[in-house]
Amino acid sequence: MREIQDHFFREAKRKGYRSRAAFKLIEIDDRKHLLSKGDLVLDCGAAPGSWLEVASPRVGHRGRVLGVDLKPIDERGLPQNVQVIEGDVLACDVPGKLGDLADVVLSDMAPSTTGTPSADHFHSARLCDDLLDRLPGWLQRGGHCVMKVFEGEAYPDLLKRSGRMFEKSKGFKPKASRSSSVEIFMVCQGFRGPDPEGIEPDDPQQAPRKKPTGW
Repeated sequence: MREIQDHFFREAKRKGYRSRAAFKLIEIDDRKHLLSKGDLVLDCGAAPGSWLEVASPRVGHRGRVLGVDLKPIDERGLPQNVQVIEGDVLACDVPGKLGDLADVVLSDMAPSTTGTPSADHFHSARLCDDLLDRLPGWLQRGGHCVMKVFEGEAYPDLLKRSGRMFEKSKGFKPKASRSSSVEIFMVCQGFRGPDPEGIEPDDPQQAPRKKPTGW
């Protein structure tokens, strides 16, 4: 397994990606076809920027990719259709920054680990719940979402919740994930709207819109 992990590290260097995490999104999107030309994409927890590098060419010059992270993201070498913000994505005006609701929300966010697996798991699940809380104000109806979460006790309920909000919701572990990692990616397709069993913000009417052509 170590040889497999080293393979993705070497491939990231060879292809110029900022980290091996690029191959996680590549495999997810190749299988699920979430990203389309002209899409508006939000990347939560975007540092160091490898998912931005993957998403940018897949949405093309008519699309936009907004990356937000508490850590700084080096803008050098990023395509023109990518914008980065250093800050808390949960406090970000996503439609204001993108120009409209997103077509795809990506999250590779993870909490600062404590060394206690159960605590880290619940912190990770809380981040995903916070993200789901905000999707009605961030994501187009019919849009898609990918969220990283640490597997554990809260995972089944989190998957059920996302299943109420999306037409399809399923866990997936990419080959590029380390064998020792407890991370799994929830791939959610076809956004329906707020969780009917939760207290959510009012869901505004989401009329079809013409995607903008520039920042």
